[in-house]
Amino acid sequence: MEIVYLLFAVLFIVLLTTKLKVHPFIALLIISIAYGLFAGMPFKEIIVAINDGFGGTLGKIGLIIVLGVIIGAFLENTGGAYSIAEKVLKLIGSKRVPTAMGLIGYIVSIPVFADSGFMLLHPLNKGLSKKARISLAGTAIALGLGLMASHTMVPPTPGPIAAAGILQANLGLVIAFGLPISLIALSVAIVFATKYAAKTYIDPDLGETSTSAEEPNKEDAPGALRSSIPIVVPIVLIVLKSVLYVEGPEDPSMILNLIGFLGEPVIALLIGVFLCLLLPKKLHYDMLSSSGWVGKAIKDAASIIMITGAGGIFGTVLQMSGIAEVLGTTLKDLHIGIFLPFLLAAALKTAQGSSTVALVTTASILAPMMATLGYETEIQKALVVVSIGAGSAMISHANDSFFWVVTQMSGMNVKTGYRLFGLGTLVLGTAGAITVFVASLIWT
Repeated sequence: MEIVYLLFAVLFIVLLTTKLKVHPFIALLIISIAYGLFAGMPFKEIIVAINDGFGGTLGKIGLIIVLGVIIGAFLENTGGAYSIAEKVLKLIGSKRVPTAMGLIGYIVSIPVFADSGFMLLHPLNKGLSKKARISLAGTAIALGLGLMASHTMVPPTPGPIAAAGILQANLGLVIAFGLPISLIALSVAIVFATKYAAKTYIDPDLGETSTSAEEPNKEDAPGALRSSIPIVVPIVLIVLKSVLYVEGPEDPSMILNLIGFLGEPVIALLIGVFLCLLLPKKLHYDMLSSSGWVGKAIKDAASIIMITGAGGIFGTVLQMSGIAEVLGTTLKDLHIGIFLPFLLAAALKTAQGSSTVALVTTASILAPMMATLGYETEIQKALVVVSIGAGSAMISHANDSFFWVVTQMSGMNVKTGYRLFGLGTLVLGTAGAITVFVASLIWT
């Protein structure tokens, strides 16, 4: 019945937000409570899920969203985003912006969480879309799917690393298979973004982070190199932390401790905000006021934060309702080979929203059954991890905080988000699973 309740919950979220025009925050909160009640959760557990889901989600990405929006506001208002866009367009051509954003997102999300990566790259994506005079829908979906591909299938992202550890898979082999398989899946996803998503026109000026400021004077705009510093420096800091802390030093030196501190996404993005102060030709303190660029950016971020937090509530309620155990029991008895890890992870991801939770839970369910299922060689174990990763990429919808980051930053309503990003993750994950299946025929 939990699965039936989930289907009704998703249906009512779409109905409330699209037909009845209810704000997504209210819709998600009401549906989360209703689902908990129908699923038979104790009242105390529902309250814990609400508090933990909202607080836990925003504790991880709330400040990241605010700081990312502030960086975007400076890049937009100073003309920095357009300077970067002009430079990139000269290199790649205006017709290949979605491909470029998909690949950039893929690279960035290997060390950087998808939410942080989207916030960092959104100003560039928006500027490129506007400069090329194309729909923001295609480029935003390509960027989101690029981030999702490496986030779920390529270590050192935490989810794939955790799954590899649980299944005792060789991390080198997981990377060796994860990289080409995820790139093939991303290629299919980019075709989806360019041929399907891009046909839905979204004006780059209508996103949640757009300001009412006039287009800045190009003569006063900073150069592309200077404009890219607030984006590149945070990414480099986060990458440095990820690379140096892969093994988790037992007694890190003072320099490693400092890099670990500066590489935390919140601190790295805060440094990016300070670097933004170098962008205006002349810095005025009113830019930092409540009525200036910073104040307007925080107001823009508020709606995104509340909706993302409510999505966290929905995901936590689903996790605490025990739906993962129900799906695990239902699917583990099926005899479908390498597609079993994929389907189990996909069901868990769709049910509770978190790709990392889906990766870890699926690996934990399969771990005691690996020998029984015939997954004993190192190559087989590595392919199982990548198969789980492909499943955990789909389907992103209302219970996934990343769904709300992508759709709200890009100016999509819920219905459009399901049709473009939700379907896009289905395409990405399915392409990954098919590629894993082909690889299993060749290598096992």
